[in-house]
Amino acid sequence: MAVSSSAGSLAKVLIANRGEIACRVIRTCRRVGVETVAVFSDADRSAMHVAMADEAYHVGAAPAAESYLMAERILDVATSASADGIHPGYGFLSENEGFAKSCADRGVTFIGPPVDAIRAMGSKSTSKRIMIDAAVPVTPGYHGDDQSPERLLAEAKEIRFPVLIKATLGGGGKGMRLVEREEDFLSALDACKREAMKSFNDDSVLLERFVTKPRHVEFQIFADAHGNAVHLFERDCSVQRRHQKVLEESPAPLLDPEIRNSMGEAAVNAAKAVGYMGAGTVEFLLDSNTNEYFFCEMNTRLQVEHPVTELVTGLDLVEWQLRIAAGEQLPIVDQGEIADRVAALGRHAIEARVYAENPLTGFLPATGKLHRLVEPTSPTPEDVTVRVDTGIRQGDEVTVFYDPMISKLIVSADSRSKALEELCRALRNYQVSGLPTNLSFLQRVASHPAFQEGGVTTAFLDQYGEAILAEERSTAPPHTVAIAAVAMAVQEQAQFATLGSRKDAFQAGVSRGFRAYGDVAKRVVLREPAVAGEEGRELPVGIVQHHEPNVFTVDVPQDEGTQAKSVQVQVLDMSSDGRLTLLLDGSMRFTVDTCLHESSEGTQVQLFSVGDSRALGDSHTYVLTRPAQTFGAQGANAGSGAPFVKAPMPGKIVRVHVKEGDTVEAGQALLIMEAMKMEHVLTAQVDGVVESLPFAEGNIVDDGVTLVKLQVHD
Repeated sequence: MAVSSSAGSLAKVLIANRGEIACRVIRTCRRVGVETVAVFSDADRSAMHVAMADEAYHVGAAPAAESYLMAERILDVATSASADGIHPGYGFLSENEGFAKSCADRGVTFIGPPVDAIRAMGSKSTSKRIMIDAAVPVTPGYHGDDQSPERLLAEAKEIRFPVLIKATLGGGGKGMRLVEREEDFLSALDACKREAMKSFNDDSVLLERFVTKPRHVEFQIFADAHGNAVHLFERDCSVQRRHQKVLEESPAPLLDPEIRNSMGEAAVNAAKAVGYMGAGTVEFLLDSNTNEYFFCEMNTRLQVEHPVTELVTGLDLVEWQLRIAAGEQLPIVDQGEIADRVAALGRHAIEARVYAENPLTGFLPATGKLHRLVEPTSPTPEDVTVRVDTGIRQGDEVTVFYDPMISKLIVSADSRSKALEELCRALRNYQVSGLPTNLSFLQRVASHPAFQEGGVTTAFLDQYGEAILAEERSTAPPHTVAIAAVAMAVQEQAQFATLGSRKDAFQAGVSRGFRAYGDVAKRVVLREPAVAGEEGRELPVGIVQHHEPNVFTVDVPQDEGTQAKSVQVQVLDMSSDGRLTLLLDGSMRFTVDTCLHESSEGTQVQLFSVGDSRALGDSHTYVLTRPAQTFGAQGANAGSGAPFVKAPMPGKIVRVHVKEGDTVEAGQALLIMEAMKMEHVLTAQVDGVVESLPFAEGNIVDDGVTLVKLQVHD
């Protein structure tokens, strides 16, 4: 079976990508009867997309530049596997005109737009000129060929600050800087050009007027080889951090219907202006003050957030891509029919991107093993859909080589308020242990009153982000510490006997002299996770296991100078997968899931609420410290007065600003690291002299290694 038309056929498709998008494409191919070929790097030998595909071929080492970006090698695999087409997914080679051309030269169908369209829309300056000719509104700015710093500064002054500097071939926020003052322009320009050259092998930039209260509204478009072009309505992607989308939804809340229609027509006109074919996204900035909208860019590929559109239209966008690539007409060519379909379905959908990152350390990406991964499912009401697009499973590792996305969580319902309610429920019920995640951050963003009201601008997190993070830093209530201590105790017991046995590992570790009336007592030290480079609080906890079956009293330390709070915990039930049913202080009954695993710091326990219970609030993590071992949380900017600057994550040194013997001041930039496709500036925490620089530009470093040692001034 295959997708075919009089113009061509697709019987076997190679997916030139990895992770969740590769898995997503494979699912549709499987449904429509198209065979699939996966490619994989050294790091992905046992990856989910490899297991799902009909065939899989190794293409190189773990770094993307040595595997997933090796165009000729991937084309060789397509030829040897007799693949008819190549689906590029997003990222990697998806918008590479050279790769698209090579596919055509090899007689392999590139499941994407024509080469000319990729070239035209890949250049922000060229695309702006095309849009102007097509009467599509564009932001005032400079798109010229003269790239001298002097000319660019002069143009920025003419546009008037604040201005945006954008890499001409950029995307995803890379090579982009907002400059609010003239004196900051040249340094920002240098950073943009350096980032652009590294990401796109081209350091040309353009300048745009900065819209002070913009919403980011984008339209999904499709076009075929028969002259048809339609849009599948909009997605609001205004909640962003560092120009990376956090939440996306459709329809855009509080969008005037006339503006929606006008933007949709402009998006279709943009597609026609470049002879487009396939799936694309036309992005606009919508001025909240004036309701003016401006063309921002066109992404010539399937977007990360495409499931939002699928859930409000009931259409499979990957299937549309396959059919168009095979030469078919659009499945629906009438814009009015699409509008009627969307209105009849009456859905609202929201997507949240789940990442292995720590919001409390500046969203630094995390790497390591996922010890527990339990995805949320649709609740009982049939009118709610909960969808998880992922390429990772429990036991897999998030590596330093690729984007740290765990999944995309998409929820749809018959109203925005219901979709938001169910999104928050799904985020609460999403369990990830082994790595920090942004799950609780996403939940707080989605439940924030301003977002609930709708119509937020791209400044949402600039305005409310610190307050949201402050909630993340709030101290957990005493009963969570008590539950963590008891969870560790009963899990140890379960290794030796059924619950209730008196012969257990807990008793084996009892401190001498803490035995009275048949009860068993012990003291342990739990530590909260490190936050922003600072050690988490150490919590000396007293546990008494009573003579009565499965009853514990836990003394939890409070603020300095106050008496410890005693919490009684009775374990009513315990399952083999770590689920505990508890009774606290004889009155509060609820169920928690627990996950214990070993880390370099000790035994780590993580607690999760179950179902609709909010007794724990967020998930909570504690470490049972090992007295013989101490591990500093020496992240970036760790500790006031620290003479060492250490790597906050594995990464690459891309710029060193100082040399041995230099005198530096607190706050001065010392070097720049790149990790997970983002740059991180590491600064001195004290005045001093650079004593040693063990690493040079281009070196790959591990998490926690010393990058700079300072001789501190007296």
